[in-house]
Amino acid sequence: MRHNRAVNHLGRQSGHRKAMLANMASSLIMKKRITTTEAKAKALKPYLEPLITKSKDDTTHNRRTVFSYLKDKEAVAELFRTVAPKVADRPGGYLRILHTGFRSGDAAEMVMVELVDFNEAALAAGKKEAKKTTRRSRAKKAEAPAEEAPKAEEAPAAEPEAPAAE
Repeated sequence: MRHNRAVNHLGRQSGHRKAMLANMASSLIMKKRITTTEAKAKALKPYLEPLITKSKDDTTHNRRTVFSYLKDKEAVAELFRTVAPKVADRPGGYLRILHTGFRSGDAAEMVMVELVDFNEAALAAGKKEAKKTTRRSRAKKAEAPAEEAPKAEEAPAAEPEAPAAE
C-alpha cells in the first residue's frame, strides 16, 4: 500500500530522480514535446509547472530559483524568453499529456508530453472550430422560400379535444 506517499519514486534514488526530472524538463522546454512513460510524465508535471509559473515574473531571483532546478542555462533562457510570454495569460495547466500506446518491449504505457501553447496543429484546429454550431439543424428555415414561411405561421391552431363520452 502507498499510504501517505505523495511522490512517485520511479524506482530511483533521490539524486537520480532529481537529475532525470531536470533533464526531462530541460528537454521539454527546448523541444516543446517529448515522448516518455506515463509514470515519468505524471511525475514531470508537478515538477515543471511551478517553474513555468515562476518564469512569468522575470526577476533575477526567479531565474536563479529555476536554474537551481533545471541546471541548464539554455533551457532557463528559453523558458523565460519564449515560453513565459506565450503562457502569460494562462492560469495554469501548461502541460498536456497525450497517450500514444504501449511500448513493444515491456508494454509500458507511452505518452507524449507537450507544452499546451506550442502545439500549432491544436491551435489551428481550435481557430477553425470557433464557429458556434447547434445540435439541431437550422437548414429547413434557411432553405425554405420566403413564400412558404408565412403560411406555416398562419396555420390555424389545433382544435381542443372533445370530452370523452362515458
